Amino acid sequence: MSRILVVEDEAAIAELIAINLRHAGFDVVLAATAEQAQREVDQMLPELAILDWMLPSQSGLALARSWRQNVRTRDLPLIMLTARSEENDKIAGLDAGADDYLTKPFSPKELLARIRAVLRRRAPEALDAPVEVAGLTLDPSTRRVTRDGVEVKLGPTEFRLLHFLMTHPERVHSRAQLLDRVWGDHVFIEERTVDVHVKRLREALGLSDGKRLIETVRGAGYRLNQQMQTQAD
Repeated sequence: MSRILVVEDEAAIAELIAINLRHAGFDVVLAATAEQAQREVDQMLPELAILDWMLPSQSGLALARSWRQNVRTRDLPLIMLTARSEENDKIAGLDAGADDYLTKPFSPKELLARIRAVLRRRAPEALDAPVEVAGLTLDPSTRRVTRDGVEVKLGPTEFRLLHFLMTHPERVHSRAQLLDRVWGDHVFIEERTVDVHVKRLREALGLSDGKRLIETVRGAGYRLNQQMQTQAD
């Protein structure tokens, strides 16, 4: 599930965006100021940020420029959301590093389309296409996982972990790589946390031999074995 940071100081607009994005299956974090947005990014790098141009103290435009100059955030997908509709303003937003630019008032459906388009360009695995591997089916758009037609209940982190493993089967991923791709470069999470969530994922899948599906590769990390056919307990 893609994590989206919404930086918007108008509470009503921020809540409208959040409701629509959560309904579409995104994990949403809200920030009302550039300073608050920076703290959120420092804690966990989102898959995409929506920036309002006019913010208290520091503008969204200045924040975009700052992120583009930082190694950690220079590739963070950005969509500028603003009431400024002049062509020069749009050019300024794009020059500051925004991937797209949407003017207020806006259609929530159009915003969702823009978000998916940016994610498609930046991270193909973030799309909504269902994935099927080894008897498991995962649908990102509905956040549902089924095993042999029976729904499996997963927490948000286990869902993201399984999605990543299913979209990269047979590859060995180190704990550091999983932290970067699943947790979003979270600066406060230790590598052993990955082991805990892998254990929870195996238990949630209810597999009699879950370790064969999500294999531990000694000294290297984890791998999803797509050759294994899951069976009911």
